[in-house]
Amino acid sequence: MGSGYADHLTDADLGLLVSVSEETDRASTLAAGGAWLRSHPDAIPELIGDPQVFHAVFGTASPPAGSAGTAERAPAAAARATLASPFLIFAVAVHRAATELQSMDHVPERSGQRQRVPLFDAPELRDFLGSPARRLFLAELLGSFTRNAGAPYRAMTGRQPAGRPARRAPRRFSELDLGRMAGLLDAVPENERAGVYRRLGDVALFLTGVFPDYAVAHALGPVSAARLLRAARAPEGERDQLAAAPAIDLFEYLGARWYRAAWGLAPARTARLAVVADVADRFRQARRVLNHIADRCLFPQGNPWFAPPAP
Repeated sequence: MGSGYADHLTDADLGLLVSVSEETDRASTLAAGGAWLRSHPDAIPELIGDPQVFHAVFGTASPPAGSAGTAERAPAAAARATLASPFLIFAVAVHRAATELQSMDHVPERSGQRQRVPLFDAPELRDFLGSPARRLFLAELLGSFTRNAGAPYRAMTGRQPAGRPARRAPRRFSELDLGRMAGLLDAVPENERAGVYRRLGDVALFLTGVFPDYAVAHALGPVSAARLLRAARAPEGERDQLAAAPAIDLFEYLGARWYRAAWGLAPARTARLAVVADVADRFRQARRVLNHIADRCLFPQGNPWFAPPAP
């Protein structure tokens, strides 16, 4: 897992981890800076979970009094924290959630727009975050949406008059538009569809995890639901019932099926892709963990890392 984190972390990120964390409070380590962590990537996950790093990155209340070297390192740490990459910010938030859930017995669940009720499922969420691979998966997922990707493509049009060849019309997709993203499945070669399915699952998890109110209010309509259920290869006899389900439930169903399709169609099944199949079976827990992270780290008053999507 350490190498997986190191692939995304910048030199400034590594320097921040070394300068802030109590776990590396040694003169030789501080002098080596990020170079030491590059050669010892197994130490990275523990450092990301260090409370000192969370306080530095998110600018929260001061670390516990009496921490060795805190006073001397505070100004330098604050300066370094402004250079933290989005991936480090999200990785720290994920590890913070794992720490917080250790002492919680319930977590708020959104029962409607801006409404929450307590659900006593914290043990399930702790279990989800107990996997280092799933923690890295969530950090990578969040980091991948720092910019909304989009691109033009050409898709087959409807039926043509007899004797006339099929025609491809220009289209454009946005990653956060599930309907247009699903249209890519008809436009890419079969050996590339696993990647589209993977990203569809990512979008479903991101929207319901980070922006659930937006997902409920704007992301689906009857026509979109029917199209997405076809794209998810849902059984025909169940589509009408599924389309009438609450939006979050439908997203969970779609996201899990898209992740399983990505795993099933992948030309090569790697260990990193196996996590996608694992999350497909735990999609609801993944969504609920992201809800917790969004509420506690991304959108607390005075610390808005994201602006909600425009309606």
